Amino acid sequence: MKYLSVWIRGILAGIAIGLGGTVYLLLDNRFLGAAMFTVGLFTVCTRGFALFTGRVCYALEKDRSYLLELPVIWLGNFVGAWLLAQVESVTRTGPQLMEKAISVCQVKLSDNLLSIFVLAALCNVMIFIAVDGYAKNPHETGKYLALFFGVMVFILCGFEHCVANMYYFSMAHVWNGSTLLYLLVMTAGNTIGGLLIPVLQSLV
Repeated sequence: MKYLSVWIRGILAGIAIGLGGTVYLLLDNRFLGAAMFTVGLFTVCTRGFALFTGRVCYALEKDRSYLLELPVIWLGNFVGAWLLAQVESVTRTGPQLMEKAISVCQVKLSDNLLSIFVLAALCNVMIFIAVDGYAKNPHETGKYLALFFGVMVFILCGFEHCVANMYYFSMAHVWNGSTLLYLLVMTAGNTIGGLLIPVLQSLV
């Protein structure tokens, strides 16, 4: 039952991030799109959903049971992002979303894997800043600024977020072995990037 609960909260997080990706694809203004994408992480943090990129940042601080939850969360995120894309595909916005997603995915999937890994690591540096700022900032305004700045910076810089890309790849219908490899490299980069600040902080 514990892992079922974790998996369901992972699905909800995947849907939340997918909704952020939806509004990002539909808005032509990239700055406004980056700001509105924040709805995903805002929902995850305020509702207690389970997002891989946020949870992995604390992997070194937690016990074995926490580590075993991470792949369950990742799979839940995948299912949630994929489900949202399938549902949206049958709506009147589906063709527009698919067209935009294909354009976004072409850039990602034509990149080399080292670049993808580095961009994914940098993404989760910003995600750590966002989620840890939300969790620990003593000022209410500061909590939400951490979310907005963390998300907006990673979007505007073109960094790679594995769960957001689960949604984009699903909406673009570009799944194959190569796409899965790219997603796994993004996941590895997100993991390393999420642990970077905690590891360095532990040394001082």
